[in-house]
Amino acid sequence: MENSILDLINNHRSIRNFKHQSLSDEEVKTLVTAAKKASTSTFSQQYSIISVTDQEKLKEIDKITGNTHWMLSSGHYFVMVADQYRNLKIAERAGADPYILKTADKLLASVFDAGIATENLVLAAESMGMGATIMGSILNDSNKMIGLLDLPKLTFPLLGIAVGYPETIPEIKPRMPETLQHFTNGYQLDDQIGNWLPIYDDQMAKYYASRSTNSRQENFSNHIVSELSRNRKLRADLLENIVSQGFDVDGISK
Repeated sequence: MENSILDLINNHRSIRNFKHQSLSDEEVKTLVTAAKKASTSTFSQQYSIISVTDQEKLKEIDKITGNTHWMLSSGHYFVMVADQYRNLKIAERAGADPYILKTADKLLASVFDAGIATENLVLAAESMGMGATIMGSILNDSNKMIGLLDLPKLTFPLLGIAVGYPETIPEIKPRMPETLQHFTNGYQLDDQIGNWLPIYDDQMAKYYASRSTNSRQENFSNHIVSELSRNRKLRADLLENIVSQGFDVDGISK
């Protein structure tokens, strides 16, 4: 049975080579509307979306994310923000105690809301013939992102999304076998990893060696180990910056 939604999901790939074609105001509005339709914890809608169109700010974000430059050629750039500030303003207008908005529980709810909305936005873009890349690398300097975007207390930048029309379409990256991720009635990885991880490593090695751009000798295990060797100071200030934004994580904010 044909299912266009499943086709979109199963054929997803991150796009990093965009045509130099800006999105229209109508296209941006359509994507934002799709994001806003996503599920949200307790219907509190605890995130905001910032369109970054200022070229100087985009260049600064490009530096933060590693000077990739391809985001500068995308059709539009969004930043997803965890946002309890809006609900703080509502609480203040009502004379209600706003403390719960500062808790780790509400911070996580903001993260969930923003993440779900992000996926809606990306799926909508793909349904319109566009592509996207979700960029957690804005967290390389979260303090600078906060300044660039004039973020108030009880907000925090989470993800960037570069969206546009693809110049080239990369191969689909293989996902790991379901048996390594999907368990029944409890966590059961140790029963599966010895049998299935080598198979997935071989699959990923063949993928990396044969792909049309940036081919290399690597498998999934190598990739995970290389992630462990990155600069330990990178993003080491995340918790400190979260607390500085007013979130009382485990009661440690001053």
